[in-house]
Amino acid sequence: MNKKIGLSLIVLVLIVAGCRKEPAINPDNGFFSDSRDLREYQWVRIGEQVWMAENLAFLPAVSPVSFFSETDPYFYIYGYQGTSISEAKSAANFSKYGVLFNWEAARTACPSGWHLPDDAEWKILETFLGMSQPDAEGVGMRESGSVGKKLKSTSAWDNNGIGDNSSGFTALPGGYRSFSGNFEGIGLGAGFWSASEKSASTAWYRGLVFYNSNAHRYSYGKSDGFSVRCLQD
Repeated sequence: MNKKIGLSLIVLVLIVAGCRKEPAINPDNGFFSDSRDLREYQWVRIGEQVWMAENLAFLPAVSPVSFFSETDPYFYIYGYQGTSISEAKSAANFSKYGVLFNWEAARTACPSGWHLPDDAEWKILETFLGMSQPDAEGVGMRESGSVGKKLKSTSAWDNNGIGDNSSGFTALPGGYRSFSGNFEGIGLGAGFWSASEKSASTAWYRGLVFYNSNAHRYSYGKSDGFSVRCLQD
């Protein structure tokens, strides 16, 4: 081969190699693995916060819905009435909606590097998505910004109550364990604990329902069972 041609080919190969780019990594979403059970979760960046985009499914124990406590941790799978972890994990509601936690369980359920968001951190999310500050400080069905619509997934909600999921939060209607000792609301509503107490027996939570686009802020009894979304430390 002509030396000049050979040298030109080598130069061309080096130029092409130098121009090749590694696949882009999206800085706004991704996956991580919980080292405790190796379950993989999707996360999403919303403003300056990084949230889990799936309900927490950590299940070190499981109880029937009739078992409850304000001070001891309890874990529930919607519709499951036994105490076998392996049976509970085989339930369709576990795979789709994760675990319902009483407040004591929720406080320490998040994996290393993540935590249960407090009331103030929920307000940061809500105001970033368009809620007014007065509404963020309020109690009840807060309307401004249609934040509930932005948080709700684009599927699984009954009665055409779906959201647009423009936030990437992908809130699913996993229902809850009510103060009356029943599972209620699957397909119709979602509830998420905060780490902030309101009183000795209640804590703040966030709720979404099928029939409006609001993000609800209420306090509920610590023995109730709601979903958990962890926030990165």
